[in-house]
Amino acid sequence: MRVYLSAPLFCDAERTFNEVVAAALREAGFEVWLPQKLPLIKSGSDEEKRSIYLSNISVLRDCDVVVAVLDGVDVDSGVAFEIGYATALGKPVIGLKTDHRTFSKMEEVNLMLEVSIRTICRTISELVESLTKV
Repeated sequence: MRVYLSAPLFCDAERTFNEVVAAALREAGFEVWLPQKLPLIKSGSDEEKRSIYLSNISVLRDCDVVVAVLDGVDVDSGVAFEIGYATALGKPVIGLKTDHRTFSKMEEVNLMLEVSIRTICRTISELVESLTKV
């Protein structure tokens, strides 16, 4: 099964956590696409941004499932976009939220995302188990 790992990737801690998640998924037999493996924006040119965007869109179209890291008070904007895009494509989305903070008293994450997500896992092992049922 091809997994698109949608996650924030803008600091060392985020990238390290993403690698840990990806390694656990690979160990469980999943093929994992980790967008942070693409070069980050260097020049800021429109061409460079479009190339990164198109690469990620292509993999989103080809994946079987999206795993979305939901940590933080609010979900990363890129992750939110990827959840919406995957949902529009009819791809299942599984969330991983190891952070105990919530979006509001009534919502784990923004309701537009929460409703789009099949399930929200609390641990990496729970995530692996959930993916075996997709």
